[in-house]
Amino acid sequence: MLTTRYVPGSPNWADLATPDIEGAKNFYGGVFGWNHVSAGPEFGGYGMFQLDGKTVAGAMQLPAEQAPPTWTVYFQTADANATSTAVKDNGGTVVNEPMDVEDLGRMTLCADPAGAGFATWQPGKNTGLEATDGPGSLCWAELSTPDTKAATGFYGSVFGWETSTMPMPGGGGDYLMVHPAGKGPDGMFGGIVPTESDPATGPNWLLYFGTADCDAAVANADRLGGTTVKEPTDIEGVGRFAVLTDPYGARLALMQGFSQDA
Repeated sequence: MLTTRYVPGSPNWADLATPDIEGAKNFYGGVFGWNHVSAGPEFGGYGMFQLDGKTVAGAMQLPAEQAPPTWTVYFQTADANATSTAVKDNGGTVVNEPMDVEDLGRMTLCADPAGAGFATWQPGKNTGLEATDGPGSLCWAELSTPDTKAATGFYGSVFGWETSTMPMPGGGGDYLMVHPAGKGPDGMFGGIVPTESDPATGPNWLLYFGTADCDAAVANADRLGGTTVKEPTDIEGVGRFAVLTDPYGARLALMQGFSQDA
């Protein structure tokens, strides 16, 4: 399960790049009840989405020609420089070399060998998201990739991830899950699936956000200009999920799971 007790290799931040921050505030506020708080002028327009006073994501406005509208997941590292070197040594790409973000931490933008983008965060004063695994917060991350074995090797070498599997409902094979080293299946935070399960997007990390009512959240998203990519669907033993894009094309998923229902 995704938790705020961050360890090396676990997701500890997520942020949105959007061409219209005001529109994004309206959309995500309507879907999740998020408020937006500016980080201050010194951070170039960067801000935080918050729910009940706790930060659940970051966001910034970027022109579409500079960066496509997208959600990015960050994984914790104790040494951004060493992780950057490991990414390159294992066939990945460092898009932006490690850089300090004031005294908050140190970030790096990367892509794995198949081209799926991700980032790393070495905590400073900002230790990560303040809420996860509940309604309106990050609860799962899923990599879609053409070669699951190669992806497992890459992320295992870079972050030390370990894997476990779960039978797919209906006998559709096994679902591959990942967790930080030494944390066991209870520490799983994401999955790895073949790209052919989602041919429209290519290799990518899809972020799931919790919701207490998947159908109502999808209806709100549609009303606010989003597009439903996959209608709400039940996964036996897991919960109910849907995939959508916000009005500007950033893709995300919703999950109404047992932890959100509690």
